[in-house]
Amino acid sequence: MTAPLFSPLQLREVRLPNRIAMSPMCQYSAVDGVANNWHFVHYGTRAVGGTGLILFEATAVEPRGRITPHCLGLWDDRHVEPLSGIVRFIDEHGAVAGIQLAHAGRKASTSQPWKGGGPVPPAEGGWPVIGPSAIRYRPDGPVPEPMTKADMQAVVAAFRRAAERALAAGFRVVEVHAAHGYLLHQFLSPLSNQRDDEYGGSLENRMRFPLEVVQAVREVWPQEYPLFVRISATDWVPGGWDIEQSVIFARELKKLGVDLVDCSSGGLSLDQKVQVGPGYQVPLAERIRRDAGIATSAVGLITQPEQANGILATGQADLILLGRALLREPYWPLRAAAALGVEADVWRPQYRQAKV
Repeated sequence: MTAPLFSPLQLREVRLPNRIAMSPMCQYSAVDGVANNWHFVHYGTRAVGGTGLILFEATAVEPRGRITPHCLGLWDDRHVEPLSGIVRFIDEHGAVAGIQLAHAGRKASTSQPWKGGGPVPPAEGGWPVIGPSAIRYRPDGPVPEPMTKADMQAVVAAFRRAAERALAAGFRVVEVHAAHGYLLHQFLSPLSNQRDDEYGGSLENRMRFPLEVVQAVREVWPQEYPLFVRISATDWVPGGWDIEQSVIFARELKKLGVDLVDCSSGGLSLDQKVQVGPGYQVPLAERIRRDAGIATSAVGLITQPEQANGILATGQADLILLGRALLREPYWPLRAAAALGVEADVWRPQYRQAKV
């Protein structure tokens, strides 16, 4: 029998060939938001390696929403064609291409991680940042300009247009990034959102802007294609965003036509205390799946085939997202199939002579 990890997953009219997905991981390697050969090889290799769903990294919906000056973008039509070439290659090799649409908010305008990841000053090409409230992320970071309603309307429109460009590029899955301390997460958490208007205070108000973004994307994203939302299910800080609020948020997402909640955590506060261990975020995915009645993905220190298969077999999640495991081992699905004794069609014909 086929192991759950290698069973297909039907989401609307898109069929994932297996339950292995590549988690969005920023490469910080674009120029003016444009994808290049690095992205082609990076994403194409995982498709050749048997990963069923390739989720492209956080892709900025407007220039000021970039984490770094080197992030991918979809704020301009010129970004479409370079991405479409990569998507065509992924499609040709049996995988499904998805893209994560994002806005960094107060965590924007930083340098690449390997250059320290600190704030980029205006004199070196940095830009002013925005957020729900004038609360900086880090002591040496810029104070964000609190967003006006006009700012929020502009960002909603930017997400909508980016989703339309994602469709033009050939993607069949879109994920809205509402995790890891970026803009939509900043509105959700009371630690970063201290507004006194209809977008702050109560849980209903803090969810309002993220839900407006999701609704705008769903309106232009074809009904036959699935929509994901990535959340940080907890801030890991007392008094912050937590799993109980995440369940309520997930229920609202389901009402808007979201098909899967991608369950990560943290990233909003430097005060977070995370108890990291193998599969440490899986219980978050399990709780949301059960209590919100929506499909979820599990991510975070999932490294072994048996571990990933067990998460699915016990109903804790519907999809496994691999991050660093796929950076280390682009052909992880091939090893997983062998380890689980599965005759899955994950080997590309050109490589089958290497199959033992």
